[in-house]
Amino acid sequence: MSYPADSPSWKLIDDKWPEFGNEPRNLRLALSSDGFNPHSSLSTRYSCWLVILVTYNLPPWLCMKRKFMILTLLISGPKQPGNDIDIYLEPLIDDLKSLWDGIKGVYDAHIEEYFTLRAALLWTINDFPAYGNFSGCIVK
Repeated sequence: MSYPADSPSWKLIDDKWPEFGNEPRNLRLALSSDGFNPHSSLSTRYSCWLVILVTYNLPPWLCMKRKFMILTLLISGPKQPGNDIDIYLEPLIDDLKSLWDGIKGVYDAHIEEYFTLRAALLWTINDFPAYGNFSGCIVK
């Protein structure tokens, strides 16, 4: 696979929902999350968690560039969110559901027409050791 459009997930959406796949302006997204220590000190317990959306409709040389990624959420606090991360993600999931249903009246300046914009979340990209933290297990 050299580009996400070659992936089975992309083709599955095109096959299962042809009305979505036939509109090239519909967005295909990936959701990525990872935690980091903003103070670069392992002795502090303070952490931040980024939640980023990546748009795969762009050409391959642009979709992973920083200026085309969308920082949707920044979770900061004295410790990692753990099992409570779902509370932080709930508004984002609601927005993604609204995008799947479609936003009417979006203007396409290139063609000079209005259309209904829809988006699909193709996959998520996560920090695998964080899965253990979310489930209550500690990975050493």
